Amino acid sequence: MSEKSEGYKVVSDNRQARYLYEILETYEAGIQLTGTEVKSIRAGRVNLQDGYALIRNGEAWLINVHISPYTGSGEYFNHEPRRTRKLLLHRQEIRKLIGRVEQQGLTLVPLKMYLKRGLVKVSIALGKGKKLHDKREDIRRRQDQRDIQRAMKNY
Repeated sequence: MSEKSEGYKVVSDNRQARYLYEILETYEAGIQLTGTEVKSIRAGRVNLQDGYALIRNGEAWLINVHISPYTGSGEYFNHEPRRTRKLLLHRQEIRKLIGRVEQQGLTLVPLKMYLKRGLVKVSIALGKGKKLHDKREDIRRRQDQRDIQRAMKNY
């Protein structure tokens, strides 16, 4: 998945998030990592699928994101694959997120992880869970678009 676009390299993309959630706002955050985690991320061994973010005690945390252990180092120096990692955001961004999450019942979901100027960044989004009929509507709309494109191509 290593596509290079506009100065950053996407390492992992959570495509399922756009299907399960209606994305309202996105934020770019840094992550507090250990050395072996950075090496694993550079190798593209990250899974954002089940991940989410929480805000506890005025700090943002990335939970349940799997970063595979680095194969080039021993067991002792390696990291825990699903450990809770701190997100680095500005204080005013965190305050804004606290208000939106607590009052409106929204969820913080990681969309993609990428390398920007050598630093690991995560794009997190405020999302509102979709109902089943919304998901069906999206699938139907996508299918209609494909049919229109096919018809235009054959015409």
